[in-house]
Amino acid sequence: MSPDSDSDTGSETDRAVDRPPSVDKLARSIADVGLPHPLLVDAARSAIADGDPDDARRRAVELSRQMLTPVINATGTLLHTNLGRAPLAWSQAATYSNLELDLTTGERGSRMATAPTLIARACGAEAAIVVNNCAAAVMLVLAGLAEGRGVVVSRSELVEIGGGFRVPEVMERSGARLIEVGTTNRTRLADFERAIAEHGDDAGVVLQVHQSNYKIIGFTEAPRTAELATIDRPLVADIGSGLLDSRCGWLKSGPPGWLAEEPAARQTLEAGADLVTFSGDKLFGGPQAGIIAGRADLIATISRHPLARALRPGSLVLGALQDTALAYLNGDGDTIPFWRMAALSVDELRTRAVSLGTGEVVDTDSTPGGGTLPEVAIPSAGVAVTGDHRERLRQRARPIIARVTDGRTIVDLRTVEPGDDHEVAAALSSL
Repeated sequence: MSPDSDSDTGSETDRAVDRPPSVDKLARSIADVGLPHPLLVDAARSAIADGDPDDARRRAVELSRQMLTPVINATGTLLHTNLGRAPLAWSQAATYSNLELDLTTGERGSRMATAPTLIARACGAEAAIVVNNCAAAVMLVLAGLAEGRGVVVSRSELVEIGGGFRVPEVMERSGARLIEVGTTNRTRLADFERAIAEHGDDAGVVLQVHQSNYKIIGFTEAPRTAELATIDRPLVADIGSGLLDSRCGWLKSGPPGWLAEEPAARQTLEAGADLVTFSGDKLFGGPQAGIIAGRADLIATISRHPLARALRPGSLVLGALQDTALAYLNGDGDTIPFWRMAALSVDELRTRAVSLGTGEVVDTDSTPGGGTLPEVAIPSAGVAVTGDHRERLRQRARPIIARVTDGRTIVDLRTVEPGDDHEVAAALSSL
């Protein structure tokens, strides 16, 4: 064999060594990760592009862990925004429903004739309408009642909600104009009355916003709902968290003490508010939604606004809201997971903690969460393990989300379903 042929063979060998692996072959080699083939191709291609084909599996696993998946909430935060707020069990067969069909007449019906009507009945309102979240509810109300006009609101209530969204910005997108009154810490009824006198018919709505995710303490003053109701303008009260009735007739033990300062839809309407707006996935205990309830004539006006169609929810959300509303009307809080967890006694939680058979049984405090009832602590119990084990618990096939306090990993059982206790015990034992 000539030197030239030896040289050619060597070059071909070098080129074979340098040639990257087949993207498709590499993707098929990690098929056991369980992702669709196009996503495995993405993982393989990115790993090859970075010169590290062996990293394709890790990238695919990481991608799979970014998908929505069930987790065990052991943080003690009942309405954990990062974990979807109120826990909800809802399933629907692959079938049609009478979403917009009146089964009595056979004519086209309204999707707002089912769940919203039940919610209105549960909180003592004349009517209700549902949109996709509470910010949308406020925006639709102002668009429907005050587009191109002024909305009178206290400066102390121009709050920022989660994700950097600010109530003033949401309100301005409705086409209404803010008329700010009072100061950060003190606003009086006279401030509202003065604004109405100055702006006349241009002031279309009075808005009251519950300071659900913060408190102003010290030298403060704010008019009550009943006082604002004396003003000759529609009063809209954004109560935010969605407590239906302060009497909590759905709980055998009655209203828990930690709810004492929380406004409720029924009592706010009874105090004179014309409309209330609130979230569906907080204290209401249902899916993400924004609920507007109150006077039937105002609800009818709002429903005719073009935004009402753009913001309306689909059948899955309405079905889940319907089930939740029926539970309230049946007085059955045990079928609403949030209230079942919230009503557990500390003794029940301690008994479960002992039964886990691992870790140190500890008394702790749960929190409502979800921007609800700041600084409120709910007595609870769970187990503690020395060290920070949050990452290892998150890496389990079914992630367990815990918290760390004073160098110990705390598993608060108030937010853990009893049926998951065995899984939590196994996870803690493995530590």
